[in-house]
Amino acid sequence: MALIPAILSSLLTIQFVLGNVANGFIAVVNCVDWVKGQKISCAGGILTALAVSRIALLYVLVINWYATGFNQAFYSLEVRHIVHIFHIITHHFSLWFATSLSIFYLLKIANFSSLFFLHLKWRAKKVVLMILLGSLVFLVCHLTVLSIDEKMQMNEYKGNITWETNLGDIMHLSTHSLFMLANFIPFTISLTAVLLLIFSMWKHLKNMQLSGKGTQDPSTEVHIRAMQTVISFLLTFVIYLFAHIISLWNSSTQRNNLVHMVCKVLGILYPSSHSFILIWGNKKLRQAFLSLLWQLRCWLRKGK
Repeated sequence: MALIPAILSSLLTIQFVLGNVANGFIAVVNCVDWVKGQKISCAGGILTALAVSRIALLYVLVINWYATGFNQAFYSLEVRHIVHIFHIITHHFSLWFATSLSIFYLLKIANFSSLFFLHLKWRAKKVVLMILLGSLVFLVCHLTVLSIDEKMQMNEYKGNITWETNLGDIMHLSTHSLFMLANFIPFTISLTAVLLLIFSMWKHLKNMQLSGKGTQDPSTEVHIRAMQTVISFLLTFVIYLFAHIISLWNSSTQRNNLVHMVCKVLGILYPSSHSFILIWGNKKLRQAFLSLLWQLRCWLRKGK
């Protein structure tokens, strides 16, 4: 059985390293362009913020993995509470930056004749900013409920034990319910965005066929790359969410350490693997990444 934890640890370490490389690359490329041009595009800003938040999330996930799996003595109630807070914050920003990127792609790429959509399209930056500011309400509520829950755990054996236990169960349920709500809303927004992108591309292809121009044009390619980015985000996020839910269920019932480790390995796919898809779906990042690979290849040839 000792072989399985070793394999899972190796997989998690590989994903951690690759995730940091991919997210670090996204952040560095956009920051270099920012310094050179003295400005950064809205998409570049979102991608940079998303990459930074995912790097922070990766470190939180690895610390949680090490503490719960290999060093229970280090993982006291106070430390667990601090790690949980950082997990909520990094996960929140990672999730909402990805959601904002989905909305931005929808507004910039999709073509609809609706006046309301055109109104949002002309104000895409303001829409993204308002979404990010509005999401802070969920973060504040989540942290507030978590703080109350933590105080209940600290005072678990004080006062009326029955009253404390019942109230503690209510607070746990409130925390989990708020977590699900805070994840369900951005997931629904991103899912709506990808469905509208699919509908927009279908309309575009239909118009191209009617005009006899075929289906291969830049607009179609842009639609496809945007959909690949958003769909891959949704798929990896669903895996992350289910792994988190199973981990919570396992910790409160079976307390099987192997199940916990598998869930953590699956969960880290979300902030690591999706970043490579972001690189491939963005023309500037893709060209920079291919250029970097070519330079590394030339350097290795010279070394040999």
